[in-house]
Amino acid sequence: MYGDQQTVRDILTETGPVWAVVGLSNNPARAAFGVARVLKAAGKRVVPVHPKAETVHGEPGYATLADIPFPVDVVDVFVNSDLAGEVADQAVAIGAKAVWFQLGVVDEDAYRRTTEAGLAMVMDRCPAIELPRLGVN
Repeated sequence: MYGDQQTVRDILTETGPVWAVVGLSNNPARAAFGVARVLKAAGKRVVPVHPKAETVHGEPGYATLADIPFPVDVVDVFVNSDLAGEVADQAVAIGAKAVWFQLGVVDEDAYRRTTEAGLAMVMDRCPAIELPRLGVN
């Protein structure tokens, strides 16, 4: 398990409200769309990051993490595991405080690099599951 329960709780409650969701588009059939809605309902500012840079849930999108013109607290990653490490490295580069790899997204080398850079990180977990499980809202 990558990211113990305390790390999960800290990211959800202490890290900050700005969540960049990489892979978030306007497609309601995609998991990212529903998870973003849950995060927003929990008081997070959800910033879509997708090559199309679409506005999602009322928030303007950006093509890359580097394009976001304000600080990001958490980078939530909805991309394939082969691409996730690069996103984690970009999260470190923009000064994010934490990285969250969604269910099924695992890259042990990225986890090591990210945590060694001082960021909190969890992998293969979903905040939409963890929020109610931990009683966090």
